[in-house]
Amino acid sequence: MSEHRIERLGHQGDGIATGPIFAPVTLPGEVVRGTLDGSILRDVKVVAPSEDRVSPPCRHFPACGGCQLQHASDLFVADWKGGIVRQALAAHGLETDFRPIATSPAQARRRATFAARRTKKGAMAGFHGRASGTLIEVPDCRLVHPDLLPGLDVARDLALIGVSRKGALAVTVTLSEVGLDVGVTGGKPLDGPLRALLAQTCEKLGLARLAWEEELIASRLPPVQDFDGCAVVPPPAAFLQATKHGEEALRAAVIEALGEARPIADLFAGAGTFALPLARQAEVHAVEGEAAMIAALDRGWREAKGLKRLTSETRDLFRRPLLPDELARFEGVVLDPPRAGAEAQVAELARALVPRLAYVSCNPVTFARDAATLVAAGYRLDWVQVVDQFRWSAHVELAGCFTIR
Repeated sequence: MSEHRIERLGHQGDGIATGPIFAPVTLPGEVVRGTLDGSILRDVKVVAPSEDRVSPPCRHFPACGGCQLQHASDLFVADWKGGIVRQALAAHGLETDFRPIATSPAQARRRATFAARRTKKGAMAGFHGRASGTLIEVPDCRLVHPDLLPGLDVARDLALIGVSRKGALAVTVTLSEVGLDVGVTGGKPLDGPLRALLAQTCEKLGLARLAWEEELIASRLPPVQDFDGCAVVPPPAAFLQATKHGEEALRAAVIEALGEARPIADLFAGAGTFALPLARQAEVHAVEGEAAMIAALDRGWREAKGLKRLTSETRDLFRRPLLPDELARFEGVVLDPPRAGAEAQVAELARALVPRLAYVSCNPVTFARDAATLVAAGYRLDWVQVVDQFRWSAHVELAGCFTIR
């Protein structure tokens, strides 16, 4: 056993002592004791706890790997997540104003991916254990919405019919306006008998929709998502903001950042999380790389009432970003790229100097890289809104407002 003082948290939520030595479920300032296994401290015992340490609200923590920070106070987590964004910006010499963090409440996650496998006596479903392949059942999970917990039973039923004893399913369950929208990967190859059995299971369990390896098996009811009053049926496994609260916080930040800009381009538009609500106030051109997402967005716009003109385009913005002559007609642009950021598109925006940009990011590092490019070209980063919709995790999301200096 050796004793160490935790100096800081790493970006994955582990405490870090001199070495570096990584100690899970610890906090800065704590004195801890454990057994060194390379750079990992095992069997950690807290000798002197931090004032920021709290009792975890969920009985499955810390065995379950779904959460990393339930042992830390809400105030500590908020400051730490804001600090991650500040550090990323500081690495490029950037500073800005930070709005108070918007943190989603407990039991708000409307989407989760459960692991499921067969056992000798039946099947089990839950989340993987911390840094392990062990499956932890989580019947009292405090993270996901209560209406999502029946997805655990769905995952077990699907494991009984769709995976070998040596395999494991990844069962993504999403709340919709009409029931659970389920997508499965890791299962047996589809054949006629399995397809028929899965369709029967979808009916028996009352699922809205069931997809297997992204192939649609059955759709009892269109799994509608409500984007601020606009009804959309995204394709199976489509991206969706993790919580309704987080979606609303990011949408409010985007609307504020764009101000009176007209018209607007929504780049990496997905199924219309921002494009459709924005079409209430402005003409919008939505661009997304996945044709099925654009089809869902376009259908949602056509069926909505009172929206202004919305055009859409399927286009890979990593390989074919909008060029300055295409951007010239827009007064505002929304960017909501994946974790890799929007380096190619940002380079063209830096040339075009569209008056107002709203940048939504799930990766502070790539956001800061892109922000540095924009600032160097003549933009000002007016403010940042951190949104914590992945409560008790190390994940950070944010929206930033850019205007021309």
